Amino acid sequence: MKKNVLVIAIALILSACGAGKAIVSVENAPIVAAIDLVNVIDDRVQVDLNPGAFATSTVIFSIPKTVPGTYSSDNYGQYIQDFKALDYNGNPLPFTKIDENSWSISNGTQLNKVLYWVNDTYDTENEIDDAVFSPAGTNIAAGSNFMLNLHGFVGYFDGFKEVPYSILIKKPADLIATTTLSKEPNRKADPLWDGFVAKRYFEVIDNPIMYAKPNTETFEINGITVTLSLFSPNNVYKAADLKEKMVSMMGAQKKFLGDVDSTKEYNILLYLSDVNIPDAQGFGALEHHTSTVVVLPEAMDVGRLEQAMVDVVSHEFFHIVTPLSVHSKEIQYFDFNDPKMSEHLWMYEGTTEYFANLFQIQQGLISEKDFYERMLGKITNSKFYDDSMSFTVMSKNILEEPYEPNYANVYEKGALINMCLDIILREKSNGEKGMLWLMKELSKKYGTDIPFEDEALLPEIVSMTYPEVDVFFKEHVIGTTPIDYDAFLVKVGLVINDVEEPTGYFFDGQVPYMDVDVQNDSVVFIRENIELNSFFNDLKLKRGDIFRTINEQQINLETLRPIIGESFGWTPETVISMTIERDGEMISVSGPVGQPVKQVKKIVTLEGVTEEAVALRNAWLKN
Repeated sequence: MKKNVLVIAIALILSACGAGKAIVSVENAPIVAAIDLVNVIDDRVQVDLNPGAFATSTVIFSIPKTVPGTYSSDNYGQYIQDFKALDYNGNPLPFTKIDENSWSISNGTQLNKVLYWVNDTYDTENEIDDAVFSPAGTNIAAGSNFMLNLHGFVGYFDGFKEVPYSILIKKPADLIATTTLSKEPNRKADPLWDGFVAKRYFEVIDNPIMYAKPNTETFEINGITVTLSLFSPNNVYKAADLKEKMVSMMGAQKKFLGDVDSTKEYNILLYLSDVNIPDAQGFGALEHHTSTVVVLPEAMDVGRLEQAMVDVVSHEFFHIVTPLSVHSKEIQYFDFNDPKMSEHLWMYEGTTEYFANLFQIQQGLISEKDFYERMLGKITNSKFYDDSMSFTVMSKNILEEPYEPNYANVYEKGALINMCLDIILREKSNGEKGMLWLMKELSKKYGTDIPFEDEALLPEIVSMTYPEVDVFFKEHVIGTTPIDYDAFLVKVGLVINDVEEPTGYFFDGQVPYMDVDVQNDSVVFIRENIELNSFFNDLKLKRGDIFRTINEQQINLETLRPIIGESFGWTPETVISMTIERDGEMISVSGPVGQPVKQVKKIVTLEGVTEEAVALRNAWLKN
């Protein structure tokens, strides 16, 4: 009881309510949201939302269905429990639940506050088929960690998303907040209470907060103050373990961007998930204007964790260009419960993913070979999606079938669209202009607070560039014609060819060519879903063949192991004999083992490449 009195008392003071509430409107008083992180009950926290007075008889209160950057319907209202609307005397007001995310409250002129409990998403992800993507989710671990993606805790009143918010958080004294939300001015320091302010509801959900025991590193990158805050449940990692890599990576990003300067502060909230308990399982990140939430498994070794952070955080940081600085009205005035999607995912996600790879080659973090492998990987991956689907139509309808299953292609074909546009721009401008130039020009015209008309962007880009860009948009972005990537690679003296690479006899790196049927006498057979190397092909072996003997040794998993060990000492002239079972028939094979190689596709330099093509490639990859 004491807790509720304290929360209510502070909320009343800060929102100028109480005796004067009847004459204070929502329009000129902040909505006060008090979140209690101390008195956690059944893995839930209580939220006390105190608006000004309403003049309407019916008030609609909502929790978001969708938030920017997720491109999915997550229905955060499903995590709200024990919803109550109270009048000035503390009596309940009648309400009707409209849908999973909205409540209609009667006698709105008497509404004093709404109260509800919030469950988190992280420890229920394995129980829900279509779980919230972890970086957009929430965590409630009493006394240890709170991941406050505030769209999961704080709602809004219909018609009042543009009013200011005051957010009060009662917290354990030993936990600190990392957030880019502005602190409440003139508020005295209190070890048990934090106060933050936001100008409007979008600013609330655009600034996540992570509470954890101190584990942070702060550094300066060319005028940007970056804070890395890390939660490691089993204390495996410290923020200091990743600082050097983040300084190097973000320094290279800022150098790549040059004079793009849309923020002076940037926070990285890194949550490391414990894979041994019910915990976050959706690994990746979600961007915000001045921060990003990253979720990765704590079990990763430090090398893999560093590379994952480079790839993930670099993508999210580049979102300060688009959609955070260059975006349409659909993004600027986002409808959280009936979203109208923009048609430009080729830019919002595609340009960002492309830059996240391009900057690494331009700034010397990866080799040309690495960059080519990444682009070829995207070409291969893009073929798993509908390659004849209009990208603009897909984007506009991304929350619906049949477009939603193609969403992940924004990171594959979306990046490749930008690669092709970059080559076109470099070619037509004699190497002087590329996609980064284009995004800088658009940033100058628009910026954080000025959106563009969705249907006007592509014509505007064409007017700034060349007719060839118009043709490309109409054929491959608006249109349904698959992109011939060879036609663009040849412009920079490159080609996709089959190349031989060495492998092991029985393993391709860490990937075995064999498998074991544990339910059928543990027989060893050649895997069905793998391209075989020359060792198997030269001996005329096929996928699905069962090994019965090798060099007269009966084969099972245990007897195969020493043979694999011996293979490391084989020479190409070593002769092997086998008996294999194929479709019930026993077949004997023998012959020299040779030098095992596999056929792989690679982006390689074109024979007889011209000086002009080399110059264009250098402009593309090095300028």
